[in-house]
Amino acid sequence: MASARIAIPSKGRLRESVLDLLSHAGYSRRGFDRMNASAIVDDIEFIEMRPRDAAAWLAEGRLDAAFISTDTALENSIEDWPSLELRFSRSDLVIACKDDAPYGSIADLAGATVATHLPNWTARWLANEGVDAHVVHMGGSLEGVCAVGMADAIVDLRETGGSLQRNRLRVLEDGHACQAIFSWPEQPNEQIDGLLLRLEAALEARSTQYVMLHLPNDKVDELGSVFPGLAAPTVLPLAGRDDLVAAHIVVQRANLWSKLGELRAMGATGIVALPTDAILR
Repeated sequence: MASARIAIPSKGRLRESVLDLLSHAGYSRRGFDRMNASAIVDDIEFIEMRPRDAAAWLAEGRLDAAFISTDTALENSIEDWPSLELRFSRSDLVIACKDDAPYGSIADLAGATVATHLPNWTARWLANEGVDAHVVHMGGSLEGVCAVGMADAIVDLRETGGSLQRNRLRVLEDGHACQAIFSWPEQPNEQIDGLLLRLEAALEARSTQYVMLHLPNDKVDELGSVFPGLAAPTVLPLAGRDDLVAAHIVVQRANLWSKLGELRAMGATGIVALPTDAILR
């Protein structure tokens, strides 16, 4: 019997992103590709669920952890539970209405009908804003019911805003930034702790690169100011050269390309950048 039960998304882009991350963290992708509702991988039972269902069962205490999203955590009032931000599937919860609707802000929605996939959180949000509105729970597409006037406004996730524009809707107010998360109760078991360590190492590695280069001796301190590395650059003697050293550093992937000119100006040569598999700080 597995020592932990964890929900993973059952379909869609979120599932693929989660499985890619788990694979990066050393969990065999083969076990997930062949699963039938559930699979045991490294003594963990992974169960396929829609994120909204997974968040509900997590809140009920029937799961040890779950890969869900911020919006589903908000809907189930577990947004303050421990969680790890996974840095993908980013979006924003917004409240939107028709372009020509007579609303200037969320405060103007008193007495209005608001459709949403997130009735609990939407009701709390409106109440916190002092707005008494009628909230209708929907499971399908929201934009259409607002476009045809059945709902006065909707609370929905916005990724690019393209769907809102196509339906001639405009955002009244942003509600909450969202992304994929890994969430667990206050007291995780040993298996969850191990998974967390691997996920954190994989996520950190995704944003970094391991760089090796040759550098004049008198430029080592300057290198540390441009790329500090994890603590400081690792400096090694270079065989047969007294004027150069080999320097190894871990850099943020986003910074490397913009800093190549500075490396060249310092006299760096033999620059090699490699992907990192895991980073533990």
